[in-house]
Amino acid sequence: MLAHRTNLFGTSGTAAARAAAKAAADAGKEIIDLTAGEIWSELAPTIRDGAIDAINKGVNRYTDTVGMVELREALARKISLDTGQIWKAEEVAVTSGAKQALFNAAMVLLNPGDEVIIPAPYWTTFPAQVLIAGGTPVFVDTRSNGYVPRPEHIKEAVTERTRAIVVNTPSNPAGAVYDVETMMAIAQLAVSCNLWIIFDECYGAFVHEDHTHHPIVSVAPEIRARALIVNSFSKSLALTGWRIGYLAGPKEVINAVKALQSHTTSNPNVIAQHAVLAHLQRDGSDYEGKLRSRLTSARRVGLDVLASLTRVPVARAQGGFYFYLDLSRLLRPGSEDGTSTTADDIVTALLAEAGVAAVSGTAFGDPAGLRLSYGIPPEKLATGLARLVEFLNAWK
Repeated sequence: MLAHRTNLFGTSGTAAARAAAKAAADAGKEIIDLTAGEIWSELAPTIRDGAIDAINKGVNRYTDTVGMVELREALARKISLDTGQIWKAEEVAVTSGAKQALFNAAMVLLNPGDEVIIPAPYWTTFPAQVLIAGGTPVFVDTRSNGYVPRPEHIKEAVTERTRAIVVNTPSNPAGAVYDVETMMAIAQLAVSCNLWIIFDECYGAFVHEDHTHHPIVSVAPEIRARALIVNSFSKSLALTGWRIGYLAGPKEVINAVKALQSHTTSNPNVIAQHAVLAHLQRDGSDYEGKLRSRLTSARRVGLDVLASLTRVPVARAQGGFYFYLDLSRLLRPGSEDGTSTTADDIVTALLAEAGVAAVSGTAFGDPAGLRLSYGIPPEKLATGLARLVEFLNAWK
């Protein structure tokens, strides 16, 4: 009865984990939820005031399909500052979150059978949208290299059907920050093989300690004509529910995105557009700084607690706001009697026995991984991680 494409993907693994946590809480259990890909925070004053001002002015009409010109101009200035290159409004499309930016990119770039190289573990939406667009995801394992892909492994994955490479730094779920040398090598490969780079930097605002986030077009300016930048305000301004993001790239790509978006969502939420414009115009850097400081403190607390793990390596957590654990030493591969232990089993037991919700790495193409968010209220974080450490250390 349904279209064949619906067999290509299921519900997001992260969404399923959140649903399991909610179901347990609704059943009366005390749950500490470490699944969410969002930061629990108050609104930025600039966002709140910008939205209220727009409402008070009676703003409720369509804007340009890819966003208000004033907002795209402000975003072009921001991207210019971030990359050290000049960007124009015509090279920017405002979208309903980063997911729509990625969907637009897949739909306007991929033909049936085209391959897209995706480092694994990966955010669940990357391969799902490639499949929806008729493409084929090709995974490159990064676990042996601190969750950063080795350029030679990416090169080995390139075929005559390869169309694009996804670069996600800081990465979700692993929190790895790509070094300059790796990105330069990927960029050179894209140029030599005539490939697109889909550069997802949604967690770029949160990079920790000695690491630095570098936009790939800054590292390798020659990639500009074949690179698409995907970003949103969901993470950097804790605005997941507002659904506001953007895609930046060559004008011809943005024109194609505009045509596509005109037949899908049309323009993004107009109040959210005005709120973000106000933030960009009124300098909301104080709020952004406080958010980064809070996450830095939460990361430090979390790493201190996780240091007590006895059989699980301490998470590196270079960027973003996740701890990603390798549970390999706790797993039992399948045996002749059919018994085995998977990351899914551990996540299920962790929720039932310790009241802690986490996301299994199977959602990200990694059967041994575990993702934990430290964007939750700080008073809950230490308690939740302490429960997790006790549970994992006792696991048999």
